[in-house]
Amino acid sequence: MSTAEIASLTQTALDALRRGDAGGARTIFDELVARGGTPPWLAVARACNMLGDAAGEEAALKQRLKEDKRDLPALLAMGELKARQRDDRAASAFFSAAINQAMASGQNSAQLAPLLNRAQSFIREAADRYEAHLVERLGAAGLDESSASPRVRHALDLLRGKSQLYLQQPTTFYFPGLPQRQFYERDEFAWLPAVEAAVPAMQAELGAVIAEGEGAFGPYVTGSPDRPLPNNQLLNDPSWGAYYLWEGGAPVPDHAAHCPQVMAALEHAPIPVIAGRSPMALFSLLKPGTHIAPHHGMLNTRLICHVPLIAPPGCALRVGSETREWRESEALIFDDSFEHEAWNRGERTRIVLLFEIWRPEIGEAERAELVTLFEAIDLFPSGDGPDH
Repeated sequence: MSTAEIASLTQTALDALRRGDAGGARTIFDELVARGGTPPWLAVARACNMLGDAAGEEAALKQRLKEDKRDLPALLAMGELKARQRDDRAASAFFSAAINQAMASGQNSAQLAPLLNRAQSFIREAADRYEAHLVERLGAAGLDESSASPRVRHALDLLRGKSQLYLQQPTTFYFPGLPQRQFYERDEFAWLPAVEAAVPAMQAELGAVIAEGEGAFGPYVTGSPDRPLPNNQLLNDPSWGAYYLWEGGAPVPDHAAHCPQVMAALEHAPIPVIAGRSPMALFSLLKPGTHIAPHHGMLNTRLICHVPLIAPPGCALRVGSETREWRESEALIFDDSFEHEAWNRGERTRIVLLFEIWRPEIGEAERAELVTLFEAIDLFPSGDGPDH
């Protein structure tokens, strides 16, 4: 057929479609295909829709998406077709693709807006049906939220969109191949009971520190005179306070002398020994009304331990997707390379013993290599340079 003949047949079919003559339009489109022409597939799909021919409609839409896989009206039409066929997964996939395409291209005309709104509503409703289906099926199999393991519960929350996926994002150094775990459980550490058993003695020593007055605690967030000041709302604010026992790899003499029981308890823990860096241990204070904003730690080679010594109600720590409250004498151990935040919404000050330990997945040989690496990093620039 000539180009003129194709154009003529196409126009005749479109005119029939506008008059509501879907059968006539479909006949002409079929003739066009039989004679080697390519019809406007969206119009063919529309004719098939009016005739109740779902198979023909789907075939036509597939042809259009083969020509242009991001054609917005075709994506929306395919989503509607799959919704009518009660295929929630396929419908949600096509509707999501349509919404993404509309956002990327800026297409949101008055004609398309109601269709896009309908797509968004369908996705939400399908998600609710999906969740109800999972709850019913798992419950029938004897697996519900109370009986599932913590990891399975977390996976289900991610699957259902109830939880956000968080990953290790240390600000300075990333060590590959480590498990993505936000919190560790207390019974995983054989040395921890000895530390927790010392809590009464540590509380007594903390009480003596508190009796010295608020000046005993300095601000946790401070600036260095030769570095840009940190962009932290608690900079130089004693509402988040620190009383260091070990700092920069060395004991703080006066503080350590006042807290011999704390220093002895810390000897049980596998604390890194890195010149100029670690051990690091302190009493961390959080006053009522204080919020530590979400942030990431520097390394993922360590875990942070909190041993709560004063743990009033209303105080909690969020690490990634999980939030836990501090409970007196029960340590919290977490990976601070995940986004984390903390708050005191209670009426009394919270104080924990804070220190770092090696991650248990890192063996002795790699620990030694990491110590060498970190100490080499800290020697740059050399001591002979003008900046040292």
